Amino acid sequence: MIAFMRRFLPILALLLPNIAAAAPNPSPAEIVAHAPDAAWADVPPDRLLVMTLANGAQVTIELAPQFAPVHTGNIVRQARAHGWDGGAIVRVQDNYVVQWTVRDETAKPPAGFVAHPPAEYDRARQDIAIRPLGFPDPYAPSSGFWSGWPVAAEGDRVWLPHCYGMVGVGRDMPPDTGDGQELYAVNSEAPRQLDRNLAVVGRVLTGMEHFGALPRGTAALGFYASKNQNVAIRSISLAADLPRARQPHLQVMRTDSPTFTEYLNARANRTDPFFVRPAHGVALCNVPVPVRPKP
Repeated sequence: MIAFMRRFLPILALLLPNIAAAAPNPSPAEIVAHAPDAAWADVPPDRLLVMTLANGAQVTIELAPQFAPVHTGNIVRQARAHGWDGGAIVRVQDNYVVQWTVRDETAKPPAGFVAHPPAEYDRARQDIAIRPLGFPDPYAPSSGFWSGWPVAAEGDRVWLPHCYGMVGVGRDMPPDTGDGQELYAVNSEAPRQLDRNLAVVGRVLTGMEHFGALPRGTAALGFYASKNQNVAIRSISLAADLPRARQPHLQVMRTDSPTFTEYLNARANRTDPFFVRPAHGVALCNVPVPVRPKP
């Protein structure tokens, strides 16, 4: 038996590298599931909106004051003034956006509210170090990720793209820029033609499934044909203002982490067992930054 093992071990040593090479590569979901704690960053509660619909369904939205400080400032003031409590979702356009508004757009705005914000459609690049996507973007000379957000760039300007779940500010025709009382969330394949034409102020972190289940509007542009069809909003609050027991605690993956690099590569090159041929490419909006409840 000992003599047999001596003869067999060299053969096994030759086989092991091939066995290891044949092991399936992890899927993006598996990479996220096994991501270490160091790969995650907390979402500050003073940047997190909690929307509760009349039926109790909840949607959480992370704000991006790094990109639209005046608009997000207005949004925070409206939330703290309970401006959306009793408001409504008034538009659900299939494969485009879900849009909602405050209870009374004619009411006096809260103190500090800026009625005519600047066009915060992009911002100076300055010290933003983008983690490149690594693949061409048809809507921008370059794109990638920064501080947990998908970003696109041209020269010294950078902006948030209209990916699925991104939240923007509704407006009328230019030069109007919207004031933050009317917001929308992208519920479709990315309408990137909207980039740099509206202020993008955040993203839905949880609850997009509730938006996806809403009836589509039948009037022009997906608006509901009558107020009776509007979807009532019970409240929109800043997480920091809620009782501690009701505050959601969420984390997003750090886009400067090795785990995110592995996740991005897996999204672009699917070699886990289901896939026959990897695409060897990926669009910016097809790499959603992972989110999880804080352990």
